[in-house]
Amino acid sequence: MNVLVVQDDARIASFIRRGLEAEGFAVRTASDGAEGLRLTESSDFDLIILDLVLPTVTGEEVLTRLRETGCVVPVIVLTAKDAISDRVANLDAGADDYVTKPFSLAELLARVRARLRAADQPVSTKITHGRVTVDVLAREALIEGRSVELTSREFALLETMMHHPGQVLSQPQLIDQVWGYEHDTRSNVVEVYVGYLRKKLGPDVVETVRGAGYRFRG
Repeated sequence: MNVLVVQDDARIASFIRRGLEAEGFAVRTASDGAEGLRLTESSDFDLIILDLVLPTVTGEEVLTRLRETGCVVPVIVLTAKDAISDRVANLDAGADDYVTKPFSLAELLARVRARLRAADQPVSTKITHGRVTVDVLAREALIEGRSVELTSREFALLETMMHHPGQVLSQPQLIDQVWGYEHDTRSNVVEVYVGYLRKKLGPDVVETVRGAGYRFRG
């Protein structure tokens, strides 16, 4: 599936692109509104992630032009503009979702999957590895069929690792995906939350790979 990211901040665009590509998406980026519109005219996309404050053509104008030309591709607005009036105006103008910065990459990816499901794309809502199943639509985790109550952050961490079973994910990678690009990657928050998951799901569910990171075992 093809995703277009229209974002003038190169660091944020790269951060989102890496997360999407890790999920198996093909990603194109545009650094201003005019380029974003040109790409939508020359290529087919399954979803667009659109900033509002852009050079040349604003995100609001990009959204309006897309809908005026009959484009029905799902659009997720990603912006620092957090006023209710901005949310209402852009959703009424045709945005399918509205996410404010700072943001969690794990949540953004979940919203991408949700939008694609709503567009009748064949995206699975359940992931199962070993004894553990997560239902990303119901936001439910199960161990050997038994429901386990997780906080939103615990669920996001578990879901992220289950998308990469057997793969060692470093602490900075996990912080980027679950806590967001602005969180201090030197924090021990991952270690703390891995401990929470082990208490709830079992001590062997997540393996610590010394000096490298964590690996989901299931």
